[in-house]
Amino acid sequence: MEYQLFLLIHEAGLITSFQMRAARALLGIDQKTLAELAGVSLPTIQRMEASTGTVRGVVETLIKVVEAFDRAGVELIGEHARSDSGGRGVRLKEPGPPRRVGA
Repeated sequence: MEYQLFLLIHEAGLITSFQMRAARALLGIDQKTLAELAGVSLPTIQRMEASTGTVRGVVETLIKVVEAFDRAGVELIGEHARSDSGGRGVRLKEPGPPRRVGA
């Protein structure tokens, strides 16, 4: 599973700061809780979420975060990717970062 997650992160740019914040909101958890679930530091999560667009960082850390979301029941879906799980979800209509409403 770790290699599969690596490929998704590396090739599809799977995890973005927007996805991280949205996934946390779906779970109702704060950054500290995500850090604990992923086994990484709070400043690491803060840096990842402060970035714009695709999160960059140490691959092992990205994998830990994606796995933590997966264990918690959140599926991160890349742009133009299908979700075969069938769970409820929310996604942007158009690729790219979300637009600022009213801006």
